Amino acid sequence: MAVAADDILLLIEQFLLPFIRLGSFFLAAPIFGARTVPVRIRLILAFGVTVLLFPALNMQTTFDVFSPQGLVVILQEVLIGIAMGLILQFTMAAIVMAGHTIATAMGLGFASSADPQNGVQVTVVGQFYLILATLVFLGVDGHLVALDIIANSFTRFPVGAFVLDAIVFWEVGLFSTQMFVTGLLLAMPVMTGVLLVNLAFGVMTRAAPQLNIFSIGFPMAMLAGFILMLLSLPVFMPLLDTAFTQTFAELNGMFN
Repeated sequence: MAVAADDILLLIEQFLLPFIRLGSFFLAAPIFGARTVPVRIRLILAFGVTVLLFPALNMQTTFDVFSPQGLVVILQEVLIGIAMGLILQFTMAAIVMAGHTIATAMGLGFASSADPQNGVQVTVVGQFYLILATLVFLGVDGHLVALDIIANSFTRFPVGAFVLDAIVFWEVGLFSTQMFVTGLLLAMPVMTGVLLVNLAFGVMTRAAPQLNIFSIGFPMAMLAGFILMLLSLPVFMPLLDTAFTQTFAELNGMFN
């Protein structure tokens, strides 16, 4: 059976667009896009998922890659993939922000380490919460849910069709504001407890001025913070589950 070169070129062009969308998602999404994951592995993942999805896409769109229309279509696919990955990144950033807020309240704002996922310095408390959130995310099959959502996105945003609306990017920007709300809710139990401990030491210092608050207050605030972190885990886990549920609901609403 002879295969024409034009047919092979057409197949490559049709395969390129979903591959670009999935590659952009794996670049921006948490866990998949971590700096510890080599770029080669991300490309292999994007290629494998594209191979699995390609027969179900039933693509009929043809375009010239080097034409202005082709560049616009490619840019659109890149933006869709990055937008989906950013929504997941916002949730992870909220968890890191909650840990940083708790560490600052405890007096551990100076204790930081390199975050292997993003390659930046974060507090050890934020790193602890990020690891915990990553385990929960993988434990509830969040990575599979994210892949299912991006697979379904090809239904609402057909490959190569000029259907992308600016409202989508507006909704992504609005969802980023939820990062601060989610981070505050996650940090609130420990922050409130540490605040009460600091108020108690303030009253003690007022009643007994000879008490050295610097030698007693800081260690006690740290100890109280660690105890409150342990006691708040039963509250933290449902809040974390709610945050992931809202994230997946947002993804479903915008891209399905």
